[in-house]
Amino acid sequence: MTFLNVLNFGDQGVYDIVNNLGSLVARLIFQPIEESFYIFFAKVLEREKDATLQKQEDVAVAAAVLESLLKLALLTGLTITVFGFAYSQLALDIYGGAMLSSGSGPVLLRAYCLYVLLLAINGVTECFTFAAMSKEEVDRYNFTMLALSSSFLGLSYLLTHWCGSVGFILANCFNMGIRITQSLRFIHRYYQKSPHRPLASLYLSPVLLGAFALSGGITAVSEVFLCCERGWPARLAHITVGALCLGATLRTVFLTETKLIHFLRTQLAVSRLADKTT
Repeated sequence: MTFLNVLNFGDQGVYDIVNNLGSLVARLIFQPIEESFYIFFAKVLEREKDATLQKQEDVAVAAAVLESLLKLALLTGLTITVFGFAYSQLALDIYGGAMLSSGSGPVLLRAYCLYVLLLAINGVTECFTFAAMSKEEVDRYNFTMLALSSSFLGLSYLLTHWCGSVGFILANCFNMGIRITQSLRFIHRYYQKSPHRPLASLYLSPVLLGAFALSGGITAVSEVFLCCERGWPARLAHITVGALCLGATLRTVFLTETKLIHFLRTQLAVSRLADKTT
């Protein structure tokens, strides 16, 4: 970015710090899930066959797992986005002091929280897509992504020139959105002739959406009145508000997403059983 004279070294330094902090979630949470379930889908599904020509038990299992993973990715990313908006400034203030929390850092981290949501969804959709695609389809997909790379570079330059370093994150969000769209199209076609609809997991109940919206509003107001120049008592109060809202949101998830909770309990039981046998 400095090579193109779009950002100075100071702005790029702040961007690098935010990028390193934000990418921790992707490396620690989403990447292991993506790698593990890519192996699962590759073992369960046959690449060169349509879903209707494979064992329907395997197709059903893959659809159920994909549905739960998409829901998990969506809820995890949405939680990070909603609460990240109200706690980015506090996180940067604790990490680097006023130098990070008073400049462009909070805006960058908030934008990166949105990017994390897209990363979460893309990781799940692509791990299924690459496991189910034939070699020819993978080659076509990679060629499409290569063709779009020039558009991404141009968009990155324009958005960074107009919006500063946050424009580069927005360009990455756009690029990730294109990749998600390609994967969703493949998944839709793959299950189109079957009774399974794993993409339905991307729809959330109105109650859960309301819980996220209410939590986002409350924590945003809390940030205005309690963060971050009013001392540690106010900061702790802001953290307490966030913890209560997070608890209420997770409680709503527990009550409304029973299928996902069952999936997580099953995976936890399998993991514990595997640990005991090794």
